[in-house]
Amino acid sequence: MNKSIAVIDLFAGPGGLGEGFSAFTRPELDRPFRIRLSIEKDYFAHRTLRLRSFFRQFSAKKAPEDYYRYLRGEIDFTALSKRYPCEMEAATQESWHAELGVTDQNAVDQRIATALGGANKWILIGGPPCQAYSLVGRSRNGGTNPDDARLYLYREYLRIIAMHSPAVFIMENVKGLLSSRINNELIFDKILSDLRCPTRAINNSPAIPSENEYNLFSLVNRSSETASGWKELDPRDFIIRSEEYGIPQTRHRVIVLGVRKNVSTSGVGVLTPSESQVTSEILKGLPHLRSGLSKVKDNGVAWRAALAQYPVHSKDSVSKLVWGVIGKMPHEECARGADFIGTPAGQMSADLSSWFIDDRICGVCNHSSRGHMAEDLHRYLFTACYAQINGRSPTLQEFPQELLPRHKNVSKAINGGYFEDRFRVQVGSRPSTTITSHIAKDGHYYIHPDPSQCRSLTVREAARLQTFPDNYFFEGPRTEQYKQVGNAVPPLLARQIAQIVFEVLHAG
Repeated sequence: MNKSIAVIDLFAGPGGLGEGFSAFTRPELDRPFRIRLSIEKDYFAHRTLRLRSFFRQFSAKKAPEDYYRYLRGEIDFTALSKRYPCEMEAATQESWHAELGVTDQNAVDQRIATALGGANKWILIGGPPCQAYSLVGRSRNGGTNPDDARLYLYREYLRIIAMHSPAVFIMENVKGLLSSRINNELIFDKILSDLRCPTRAINNSPAIPSENEYNLFSLVNRSSETASGWKELDPRDFIIRSEEYGIPQTRHRVIVLGVRKNVSTSGVGVLTPSESQVTSEILKGLPHLRSGLSKVKDNGVAWRAALAQYPVHSKDSVSKLVWGVIGKMPHEECARGADFIGTPAGQMSADLSSWFIDDRICGVCNHSSRGHMAEDLHRYLFTACYAQINGRSPTLQEFPQELLPRHKNVSKAINGGYFEDRFRVQVGSRPSTTITSHIAKDGHYYIHPDPSQCRSLTVREAARLQTFPDNYFFEGPRTEQYKQVGNAVPPLLARQIAQIVFEVLHAG
C-alpha cells in the first residue's frame, strides 16, 4: 500500500480528529492518510474545516503567504479564494456543510462514494454529538431524556458503517456514555452490540448490501483472542485518559476502534503512555494580556483601579500574594489582544515548538481576552494566587467570605453540592482540566494560572491545551470559536491513534 488511505470524518466539528490523522507521517509516505470528506452541521465549524482543508492542499510547510495574510486580516476569504481557485474548490468539496440525520441519506451516500472513489481499505472517524450524554447535563436536567433526538444520531453513524463498510472506524464520545441509561438499559452496552454488527442493528434498511461485522478494540488495554473470537472488554477499558499519553489535559473520553472482520488484526496495538505536559509549558510564549471590565468603561487605568478594590485584607499567605501582584501591575496600557496580534509567540521547548509554532504567522491568532465584572476579577486573583501557593484550585468552601458570589446555589455548593468549584484556575504545574464547550459561556472554570493577567483563557490558549497548532485558525465570533475548541478531539492524541490504525492496515 503506497498511496494515501482515504479518511471520512463524520460529525467533524472543527477537525481535531482529522488534523491528527492528516499530521501523521511516515518516512516512506509523507502523509499516509488523506481526508476525503468531512461532514459538519455547524456553520462556523464548517468554515474552520474548509480553511484547514485549504491549508492541507499544499505540501507541509508550503502553504502560500496569502494564507498567512488571511490569518492576519490583510485579505478576506473572497480574495484568498480567487487567488487559489483550484485549491479552494478542492477544500470546498472535502468539507461539507450538512446535518447527518436530516440531510437526505442518498445525498450522503453519494458524497461518501464519490469521495472514496472505490477504495476498499478506508477509515471512518468521528463520533455523534456528545452533549446529551454529559454527566453535568444530566445533573442539571434531572436525567437522560429518552426523546432527545441526539441520543439516536449514532444510528446514522451505524447506517453509514453498514452501507459503506470501512476497514476501520474510530468512534469517540464522552465518558458519561458509559453510565447513561434509557428505560433502565445501559446505552453503551447497546451501542457496542450495534457496532459489532451494524447491518443487523438497522435491519429495517433493506438497501444495505452486506452483513459486515467488526471486532472492537480498546486503544489502551490489549484484547486477547480466544477460540470463539476476541474476548470482550469491560466498558471502562475504552476510556482514554489523555494526560497519560502526553496531552496537557485531563480529558477522559470513550474511544472505540472497530476493525472489519476480514481485515487482519495482527497489527492492533495500544497507545504508548508518555509523560503528561503541564499547563504552564503549553501556554509558554503567548503574549501577556489583561482581562477587560464588563458593564463599565474599560481601559487599563480602570482595570488596575478595579483590582485595587480587592476586598480581603487578611494577613494569610494568599492575601499577601494577591496584594503583591496588585502592587506590581504595570502602569503602561496593557493589551487585550485580538483575532490577530502582531506579537509573535515566544519559543517553547524544541519538541513542542515543532508542533505548535509557525513563525510565518508573524503573530498570534484567536488571542483576545474577555471582559469580566470587577467582583469576578477579585475571585480570579484569589483563585490564581491560591493555586500558586497550594498547587490546586480552591473550592468555594475555601473562599474568603468577602469573595463568595451572591447566588442562591452558593450555600448548597459550599456544603458539597454540585459546582463547588464554580471558580477554577488551570494550575500551571499540572495538565489542565477538560476543555469543553462550556468555556463559551463564561470563563469561571478556565482561569489563567498567571494572576497578573487576571482573566480566563483565550481561544488560542484553550486551543493550545487541546493541542491545535498555532496556525490552525478558528472562524466565527469568539463565542463560536470557544465552542469549536471545546468540542474537538486533541489532534496530538488523534495522531497517536492514527499510528495504530496505520499499523492495522499494514499488518499481514
